[in-house]
Amino acid sequence: MTDGSQLRHVRLARSFSFEAAHHLPRTPDGHRCRRLHGHSYRVDITCAGPVDPQTGWLIDFGDIRAAFEPLRARLDHTCLNDVEGLENPTAENLARWIWERLKPVLPLLTQVRVAEGCHAYCEYEGA
Repeated sequence: MTDGSQLRHVRLARSFSFEAAHHLPRTPDGHRCRRLHGHSYRVDITCAGPVDPQTGWLIDFGDIRAAFEPLRARLDHTCLNDVEGLENPTAENLARWIWERLKPVLPLLTQVRVAEGCHAYCEYEGA
């Protein structure tokens, strides 16, 4: 049994959800995603690094929540196309958009995963 102080490197993630609509203006005419539609999005924010021997953790899950909440609030119940920088809001572009805003305030960030519903997702690990 360990108290966490012997862990050298861990990855941990916190999940968030929001509802939003979008359309993909760069898809071919007739493609179903060109029409306005909505998703129940799930975003997993993953951080990695060494466990602090004093606290026994990498980062407080509450710190991840505090860093992501302004972004979640900005995206929730919107048309993503209306958000600056998301004029073509594919899962790939949304993951990158989140990364670019989150990485400066969450230095341990290693991955942003954006899922559109239960069956399709994009994992982004920075540039």
